Amino acid sequence: MKRNSEKYILTDKMKWEELGGGVSRKFLGYDNQIMMVLVKFEKGALGSPHQHFHTQSTYCVAGKFEFEIDGEKQVVKAGDGVYIEPNLLHSAVCMEEGMLIDTFSPVREDFLDGSGVSYFADKD
Repeated sequence: MKRNSEKYILTDKMKWEELGGGVSRKFLGYDNQIMMVLVKFEKGALGSPHQHFHTQSTYCVAGKFEFEIDGEKQVVKAGDGVYIEPNLLHSAVCMEEGMLIDTFSPVREDFLDGSGVSYFADKD
């Protein structure tokens, strides 16, 4: 099934999709091959340990996050990037309120059907 977003995604006209635990998102564009998502985190919000078959590349727009990928921890801040190979266990804790741009290949079908939000946990 062919899925794709509109050509232009004007975020000021979009509502944040609340995922719980201090995390919300907006889809910035997708088709069957790629997906880009803007994710907003409150301080203390957690992306619980999870893994998926998608390749993921993340850009830190604002804030500070402690990522853990395959057992290795690293703090990233605005301007930094993260690359996550398929099937590696990874997580993130928001240390300062912030925003990430996540890019996935192929598209995260679980995000579009609503089943891919369970790895966001309640804040401490």
